[in-house]
Amino acid sequence: MKHLFVRRPACAEPVGHVRVGYARASTAPQSLDTQLDSLAEAGVARVFPEKITTRATKRPELEAAVKPAGEIRPSGVAVTLVVHEHKRLGRGIELAIPAEELKASDVGLKFLAGELKGAHDPSGIVFTVLAAISGMEREYIRDRTLEGHESARKRGKTIGGAGVTDDSMLSMALHLREQEMSLRDIAKRLVITTGTKKGQHPSPATVMRMLREHEKQGTTAVST
Repeated sequence: MKHLFVRRPACAEPVGHVRVGYARASTAPQSLDTQLDSLAEAGVARVFPEKITTRATKRPELEAAVKPAGEIRPSGVAVTLVVHEHKRLGRGIELAIPAEELKASDVGLKFLAGELKGAHDPSGIVFTVLAAISGMEREYIRDRTLEGHESARKRGKTIGGAGVTDDSMLSMALHLREQEMSLRDIAKRLVITTGTKKGQHPSPATVMRMLREHEKQGTTAVST
């Protein structure tokens, strides 16, 4: 793995520094281009990409990215795993598993974008707290949004489309959007469960309106 080394001047501490990139998409159709471009712009030459769900307990390419650290670290070289955004590793408690792997291998962590942008020590309490908050804030906004939607329905208002959307559809749409799916592909995965359009798929425009209402409600929830 000699091609991984990026040597510093002899007077610098630590002796050297290796930066290894990791990129992940949840499904095969999703593109890794944004992540790969981000890592390239950051000067990361060795990247381990894979397409696998966040819920997978084993991520072969992530393990492959961390494995060389066991051989490199004894020589006094620092190793950092560089990722475009933290959700490529996981959200909230999901970050605990890869963080444990990094701690065990004495590997640092750096995110190039997102809520946790910057360098982190996976073994530190600060990172643990920040990771937990990243998941809690998302759940808080989601819960407040769904409460707002339920209140609106009780007042006779429709959300996203002419009575074709509901909380379960919103939850699924949010899940699919996190996988970076297009509005058209999200609409194909959703099914209307009530009304004259029962059994049909909502239009991409309806999905877009539903998600916009979600974002608007979430912004209101956070500011109150």
